[in-house]
Amino acid sequence: MENGVLYPVGTPIGNLKDISLRALQILKEVNLIACEDTRHTRKLLSHYDIHTPLTSFYEQNQLKKTPYLIRCLKGGEDIALVSKAGMPGISDPGSHLIKEAVKEGIKIVPIPGPTALAVGLVASGLPTGSFVFEGFLGRRKAERVKKLSQLKDEKRTIVLYEAPHRIRKILPEIRKIMGDRYIAIGRELTKKFEEIIRGKVSEVEVVFEKKEPRGEFTLIIEGKSGE
Repeated sequence: MENGVLYPVGTPIGNLKDISLRALQILKEVNLIACEDTRHTRKLLSHYDIHTPLTSFYEQNQLKKTPYLIRCLKGGEDIALVSKAGMPGISDPGSHLIKEAVKEGIKIVPIPGPTALAVGLVASGLPTGSFVFEGFLGRRKAERVKKLSQLKDEKRTIVLYEAPHRIRKILPEIRKIMGDRYIAIGRELTKKFEEIIRGKVSEVEVVFEKKEPRGEFTLIIEGKSGE
């Protein structure tokens, strides 16, 4: 029996209209959709009247679930892989399944879609010709300090993701380790309350002292100058 195909499918990062016709077709035609958040994905599928079966695939169950999905693929089933938002495999457990599928000789056909790092980067006003993406810095302060120390001499634009409850902690850490450089923060990108806050790190700190950080955050930090 011929193996099935694994389709990493890019889905909206907020606005449900930001999905391609090709992505919708694949989501309708595959045998199964492996998704990071079933409730979130059901909202998208319901909006477009898609009734393909779902199975959960997230950080805590990825090691247990991967062999099952590989068996399905080897049994001839086509599977779509979706993250909670954006392109799967970028700062989410989808990368583990893709890696294992490649090892097993299973065909991978990525279906392009939006990703917050690109959306935030182009709206930041910072150089886009060369940049480095570091995902999430870490839950523990020691992890964040270590990563920021490694990045402080980076000359390229730096793109990070962060959770709202850590923004007030992370901004002072960035300023202390990297200096009071220019930063742009994209909040709720593509959604109704989209906001892009630009300025020195110290200026952005003041913004979040006055209001509660809410939503998904993308941080774009100026690279170290040549001075």
